Amino acid sequence: MKTISNIKACLSLLVIPCSILLAGCSNEVQQEQKDWDGTTAQYASVDEKQSTTYYKPYAGFIGDPMPFFDPQTETFKVLYLQEYRPNMAGTYHPFWGVETKDAASYTSLNEVLPTGARAEADAALGTGCVVYNEQEKLYYIFYTANRDQPKAGEDAQVVMYATSPDFKTWTKNRLFRLRGINYAYSSSDFRDPCVWFGEDNLWHMVVSTKTGGKGQLAEFTSSDLKTWEHKGVFMSMMWDRFYECPDIFKMGDWWYLVYSEMHQAIRRVQYFKGRTLDDLKACTKADAGLWPDDHEGFLDSRAFYAGKTASDGTNRYIWGWCPTREGNDNTKTNPEGEPQWAGSLVAHRLIQHEDGTLTLGEVPAVKTKYATNKELKLMAQSEEGVSYADGLYTLDANSYALFSRLEYHNHISMSVTTATANDKFGISFVRGTDSEKYYTLVVNPESDTRRKINFEEEGAKGMGFIGAIDSYIFHTPADNTYHIDIYTDNSVLVMYINDVLAYTNRVYGIQHNCWSINSYNGTVNVSDIKVSYY
Repeated sequence: MKTISNIKACLSLLVIPCSILLAGCSNEVQQEQKDWDGTTAQYASVDEKQSTTYYKPYAGFIGDPMPFFDPQTETFKVLYLQEYRPNMAGTYHPFWGVETKDAASYTSLNEVLPTGARAEADAALGTGCVVYNEQEKLYYIFYTANRDQPKAGEDAQVVMYATSPDFKTWTKNRLFRLRGINYAYSSSDFRDPCVWFGEDNLWHMVVSTKTGGKGQLAEFTSSDLKTWEHKGVFMSMMWDRFYECPDIFKMGDWWYLVYSEMHQAIRRVQYFKGRTLDDLKACTKADAGLWPDDHEGFLDSRAFYAGKTASDGTNRYIWGWCPTREGNDNTKTNPEGEPQWAGSLVAHRLIQHEDGTLTLGEVPAVKTKYATNKELKLMAQSEEGVSYADGLYTLDANSYALFSRLEYHNHISMSVTTATANDKFGISFVRGTDSEKYYTLVVNPESDTRRKINFEEEGAKGMGFIGAIDSYIFHTPADNTYHIDIYTDNSVLVMYINDVLAYTNRVYGIQHNCWSINSYNGTVNVSDIKVSYY
């Protein structure tokens, strides 16, 4: 039988979930309502089973999105490789899908294209694309077919296709095989077909492959999507790199190749640009390295991968996946190899600048979705260095301001102005007044004219800088003002700054915990802080 002191001890443990309190104390003890608004102790929160903005299915995870704007329904359909953990032996990654009008809310299409049997060429499916042929009134899925344990003389990978009149019932063409070996390409790396309708009134396809160990994008053309003619190498991949999930499109007056660099030292989504397709191809000719901007075409962090785009004629969005972390450990970023494969679906809006360069920005409907305003409450602050007047927080060196707990889905916006180009500040999550570890997006000065987001584990027991999850370099704003928007959906976090930086990361424990703004050196002024949720 429990004593009164036992019961009081149980009730005092705010950070222990109610279910544990009930199990550990007598049945006479009433379930305690947590004081979310009046406390600052760190809480061990967990994700919901399903995420809706940065979509994750209730069961399994999302790999390699394949977005398509459907002209018949005027909606985006985003197919993806369904990852189960564990997958079926030999047969895995069927195509599942979601549908959306605005890249902010999704309806599941469930399984769209199944795998083949274990002995068939498409025992496992790999990345592909969707197009609609208006003449036939047919949808086509071109996909990578992976054979299970291929024998000598068998292709490990070929391109296959399936058709549907209604996007519901699909028929695989079992006689069609586009084989790399027939054109002196690799039979083990021949994948990720990208198909588009060209200005020459022909269908074009590029396939990621290799010749003699050198990465190539092979090109094919067709008048009917059924018979394909080899046109040679579209682009060579530079050095020892391999470009996965290629996506070729025209936006305004520019042609683009968006791709995912699988080299472990890079492993990010990048792009090339050209005024013409010939200009685009020349970007990598003889390993030229004609980068589109001053940060080698990087579009996001290592936590956004396999990005491909689709346009409704007004906006072009890019969808990629944000990986999960081993053991829900925010420090497990795997800088030496493959991150944990698959995760949640993240969408950004492509921003095209006057010089043709691209950056990623917030999706308008996502901003609208986070519609409920949350009161901003200052819960704690450093002993010195923080002042507040007329909606403006001023933080001097080595100071912080801690704000009240967040919800499951949050939008935080603010403007931060530094006194000089070298002043350093950050925004922390999973932080309480008792935290020995918490996680910070540090807006770090790399020079007088450049900045970069570093991800750090701070606190008495924190490891400091966490490798392989920092952002690309961006320009320090001329007025030293950073307009910041941060969106979270469970453990997925996306940060935007001044329409020049997009930064995606997986940060466990955000929900039901406090957050802070920190100044490390110099003085920063923070205004227009708003928090909203849904």
